[in-house]
Amino acid sequence: MTINYREKIIVLWIVFLLGTLFHTQLGLMPLFHGLNVVESQPATSLNEVSGIFWLMLGFFVFPMLAIIGTAFTENKRYRTIHFGLTIFYGIMNLMHLVLDLLLPQVLWYQITLMVLLFLIGLLLIFVAYQWMKSPLSRYNSPERTASNF
Repeated sequence: MTINYREKIIVLWIVFLLGTLFHTQLGLMPLFHGLNVVESQPATSLNEVSGIFWLMLGFFVFPMLAIIGTAFTENKRYRTIHFGLTIFYGIMNLMHLVLDLLLPQVLWYQITLMVLLFLIGLLLIFVAYQWMKSPLSRYNSPERTASNF
C-alpha cells in the first residue's frame, strides 16, 4: 500500500481553510444578534481597512494555491517551498492563538477552534515534511513522462 502524501496534504489544507472560514464567521456572529464584536477597528471608509483585507486575502489565497500546486506538482523544489509555507502558517496560527488569549474578553469557543486549527496545522507540517523527504514517484518522473509520448 502506497502512502499518498499529496492527497493527505490537500485534505488537510481544505480542512484548515474551512476551519479558518468558520473562525471568521464565529467572530462576526455577534453582529447578527445586535451585539458588538470583541475586537473591532472603527473605520469611516474601506480604504482605512483595505490593508487588513489584503492580508486576509493573502492568508486565504496561499493555501488555495498550495492545494492546486500539490495536486499538479511533484518536484522537490515545490515540496521544500510547500514545507516552508506550512511552517509559516503554523507560526501564524500559534501567534493568532496567543493573541486571542490576550484579548480583554476571551471567547473560549474561538480558542477551542484555534487550538484545533493549530493541531491540524501541526499535522499538515508533519505530513508535508514526510512528503518533502520521500523519493519522487517514479510514475511522475521526467523519464517516464517522456517515454509515454
